[in-house]
Amino acid sequence: MWPSDRPDLKLRVFWAAVFLVAAKLVTAIVPFFFKYATDALDGVTQDIGWLPVALTTPIMLVVGFNVARIIMIGFNQLRDALFARVGQHAVRQLAYRTFVHMHQLSLRFHLARRTGGLSRIIERGTKGIEVIVRFTILNTFPTILEFALYAGIFAYYFGWLYVVVIALTVWLYSVFTIKASDWRIQIRRDMNDSDTDASSKAIDSLLNFETVKYFGNERMESERFDASMAKYERAATRTWTSLGWLNFGQTVIFSIGMLACMIMSALAVQRGEQTIGDFVLINMFLMQLSVPLNFIGFVYREIRQGLTDIEAMFDLLGVKAEIKDKPGAKPLEISDGAIRFDNVDFHYDSDRPILKDVSFEVPAGKTVAIVGPSGAGKSTISRLLYRFYDIQSGAITIDGQDLRDVSQESLRQSIGMVPQDTVLFNDTIEYNIRYGRVSAGEDEVKMAAERAQIGEFIARLPEGFDTQVGERGLKLSGGEKQRVAIARTLLKAPPILVLDEATSALDTQTEQEIKTALDIVSQNRTTVVIAHRLSTVIDADEIIVLEAGAIAERGTHGQLLKSDGLYAAMWNRQLEASEAEKRLREAHENDDLGVVIKRPPVAPVS
Repeated sequence: MWPSDRPDLKLRVFWAAVFLVAAKLVTAIVPFFFKYATDALDGVTQDIGWLPVALTTPIMLVVGFNVARIIMIGFNQLRDALFARVGQHAVRQLAYRTFVHMHQLSLRFHLARRTGGLSRIIERGTKGIEVIVRFTILNTFPTILEFALYAGIFAYYFGWLYVVVIALTVWLYSVFTIKASDWRIQIRRDMNDSDTDASSKAIDSLLNFETVKYFGNERMESERFDASMAKYERAATRTWTSLGWLNFGQTVIFSIGMLACMIMSALAVQRGEQTIGDFVLINMFLMQLSVPLNFIGFVYREIRQGLTDIEAMFDLLGVKAEIKDKPGAKPLEISDGAIRFDNVDFHYDSDRPILKDVSFEVPAGKTVAIVGPSGAGKSTISRLLYRFYDIQSGAITIDGQDLRDVSQESLRQSIGMVPQDTVLFNDTIEYNIRYGRVSAGEDEVKMAAERAQIGEFIARLPEGFDTQVGERGLKLSGGEKQRVAIARTLLKAPPILVLDEATSALDTQTEQEIKTALDIVSQNRTTVVIAHRLSTVIDADEIIVLEAGAIAERGTHGQLLKSDGLYAAMWNRQLEASEAEKRLREAHENDDLGVVIKRPPVAPVS
């Protein structure tokens, strides 16, 4: 609300406060015009010292009453207009902080959370912040000021008994509002939880649209979503029902207090102690007081509900980043790009070790492949190299610099990744390639596409580089997405390259095409290849075979085949599978040529 780096916003806060006080002073004067006009029309002569005589006629007093109302509303609108930028700036800053914080949290955190739920929490939290900022500054303080003014006026003109009645009314009104609102908070939480759950299920289902279709589970997904919405419906109904009871109770309390004041004033008029204008004045003040009183309840409810809405957002801000730069961490300085794992132990959970005393080196400019059965810990190595997690013991170094001693930003700028499952942004092909280096020029983007062997494909598209790739790149084939990922990495031009099963999800022909592009990318770069298909790593300078998180074998392709160990067994199995695939493909080709192929009967599935 008082940003140290924005003197323009401080000035806005100052003038908004000036107009706020001015509006309340005018608000306190307005009922007097109505009183004097009423007395004048009733034939009561009076001396209004602070008004010129020419303005004390009934008509001029009526005019003055309406002019004062216009001025009051004008001051209020000026206040709101001046404060709008201040409030929105505060909302923007906190939303930005939350967004930045989300990107600082660990991969472990994001793997355990639902993206749809997180986006909903941030959306509601941002709105809740806006509510709190607006109502705290623009309504709570003005309401206190207005009540203080009215208490002084009633004490001066009508006696302290009226002040006591009004104060008691306000106190009962406030206590009832707070108690009832606290009761409604849990209902609001239930509604928010149901809303978050429904949103998460909807987004999760839509992101996996094809999988839903594959298994024909549209009805099941709809029923799961409807079950969450049914919970939301019940909670929302309770929310509105409880709001009705709250409003009714507030009305009863204020009406009783107003009744007491009006009866006292009516009796005073009958005794000749007050005029009809005084009776009207008290009624006007009470009616004006009902507006900020309604805001007391409204503001408290909105602030409490806003706090409920941002509760989860503040919880997110309270989550500590698992991976942090050391104080004074220096940028990674790449001279050769040599990577070394030295007696590395790592686990995600303490009762499930992943890597056990792993040591190997990737010399500068060389290619080392890491293979092994599923669950051996291959992909974990790439995550550790990016420092998504910290190891429990040992050291990982690049050119002799421990990854824990350098800044994460400089580390990740030095490594390029081509993953197995390439997920693209829902934007153009150019945007996704340029993501590797956003400052790259148009010619550099095109050159990267050519080197990744996707230039001809893009040229054939009607919109070329401006073609939209769709959600997660679903408008492109697997091979096309991989080529975009390769072009993106080429544009980044990192000294170290990680290929994490970059071709395992592709057919044989596409695999060979992608491998050719990857060979171009890995030239003169320190390269770590994590592979499932052994045919893609036979040219590696060294192959490391992992089994159950430990290095079982190491050597070149030829050396490992000669040793006739785990690698040779994996190679033979994949060779047999490849031969079977080749025979099946030839059989389909013969079918297309009209050749009758005798196939053995298919055994039923037991």
